[in-house]
Amino acid sequence: MIFSEVDFVGSYLVVGGSSDIGLILCKRLIDDGNSVTVIGRDSSRMSQIEDLGAKVFIGDATDEVFVSEVVTSFSSEGDGKIDGVAHLVGSLLIRPPHALSAEAFNEVINTNLTSAFVVLSKACKYMLRNGGGRIVFTSSVAASVGLVNHEAISAAKGGIESMARSAAATYSKRGIRVNVVAPGLTDTRLAQPITKSETSKEAAVSKIPLNRINLPEEVSDAIMWLLTNAPDNITGQVLHLDGGMSQVRG
Repeated sequence: MIFSEVDFVGSYLVVGGSSDIGLILCKRLIDDGNSVTVIGRDSSRMSQIEDLGAKVFIGDATDEVFVSEVVTSFSSEGDGKIDGVAHLVGSLLIRPPHALSAEAFNEVINTNLTSAFVVLSKACKYMLRNGGGRIVFTSSVAASVGLVNHEAISAAKGGIESMARSAAATYSKRGIRVNVVAPGLTDTRLAQPITKSETSKEAAVSKIPLNRINLPEEVSDAIMWLLTNAPDNITGQVLHLDGGMSQVRG
């Protein structure tokens, strides 16, 4: 682990739990004795999470009614609180603007940013009535650094970071903490368009000061820390897990 051991047991919602990082996070949370509810679209992977002991809902995180129903389901469990929410929904489209349709651009925005807003809206409405909580979004190094052909994803993830800062201000006195983890290139299925070719992978790694890509476990550790064990005075922050790419020059 990167951070200190978790010392709090609670109830958590993981949105996009069927992703590689989501699977690791769900297992970690469950292994530590937490109650975990998961939203995802990959039914085979969701069944794996259900076998671990999570409560699963298969559906689309951009669907307001669906997300609201999942959030409300916490009212019948334990003390009714949602201690933390992790939003891991994402997509990756690497294409220059002149080869990108507005429809494809909007799909990236919808998948990443709209789903994040829906989760923020429904989770905060519930948390305001039930003692607050923590929300962690996932962004990307592309939100901070101009990367070739990343216009769509940089717009979506940049929107998430800006939205999270504003939400952190909105709910700062209401017991809700909102933060973001912004990874660089990570060894997951989503990154395969870059990592499946040694040439493109080496080109990407050459831009990273630490000269390596992330392990999915490292991203999961950071999200876990912000959800469960980070100091209560951390809010509105973007935690850059990018090997120094957004902040330093190697």
